[in-house]
Amino acid sequence: MMKSNINILLAFLAVMSLATGGIFVKLSSLSPINTALYRILFSLIFLFPFVYKKIQTIDRKSWIIILFSGVFLAIDLILWNTSFQFTSVANANLFVNLVPFTTVPLSYFLFKEKPGRNFLTGLSISVIGIVVLMWGKFSLSGGGSGYKGDLLAFLASVFYGLFLLSVYKVRLKVDAASIMFISGLGSIPVLFLTAGMFEGIMYPQTFREVGILLGLALCSQILGQGLLSYCLGKISILLSSVIILSQPVFAAIYAYFLFSETLTIKEILGIIIILAGVYRAKQIPAKPVSSYE
Repeated sequence: MMKSNINILLAFLAVMSLATGGIFVKLSSLSPINTALYRILFSLIFLFPFVYKKIQTIDRKSWIIILFSGVFLAIDLILWNTSFQFTSVANANLFVNLVPFTTVPLSYFLFKEKPGRNFLTGLSISVIGIVVLMWGKFSLSGGGSGYKGDLLAFLASVFYGLFLLSVYKVRLKVDAASIMFISGLGSIPVLFLTAGMFEGIMYPQTFREVGILLGLALCSQILGQGLLSYCLGKISILLSSVIILSQPVFAAIYAYFLFSETLTIKEILGIIIILAGVYRAKQIPAKPVSSYE
């Protein structure tokens, strides 16, 4: 039980780190896809010294699966980063975190992980909490471009869910750092080609810009995405996807401290409801895959 709770806390830490992604993307002066490209590129540079021996021992089938998962990750980053150009930060954070609507049905068909009553109740409570938290900030964006941004963010959640599902069972025999490195390799060609076609390849011109991109790579990609990949070997993908729903909670807290955006009683209530839903969902008996140590 203690070990399970620690793994859940690690999953929350992962989501806390992932929640910084939107902040760094908004601060970056580079175009959205270029920002995503450097997020992955810098993370590969940091990860290589720690994984270069391990990746040589990974079997070919696992390599192919993880490389292919990188395509899903790249599309997720492209869609989400681009959505900020057409919709609000609140909308983008809301729609991109609807991951359970992809992972829950597909995990049932792919892995036979049937969600129990407690899980579905917790999921419903968390969704209600998100609506309460974002109410007033969130609105269905008016105009064609606004709806386009909302749709891009939602599609990003679908591809992120596909990324999580594709590496879920691979965690049985491959460590999280290697998964992040190989999936990053799979992401680079997609990001490079897409950036070249639609934006042109850009380069950071100032130390500030380099710092923003390094922060994005370290906080959101390595710590956030890496920890979440680690947790896939410890807790079920159903629970992981519900914990991801708490990301707007941390985004709201960051906004309070970084941008002096006050938290209203309604927003605090929304945070409490989301956390209550996650607590309810974690009571499910679903078994995680065995982890690679």
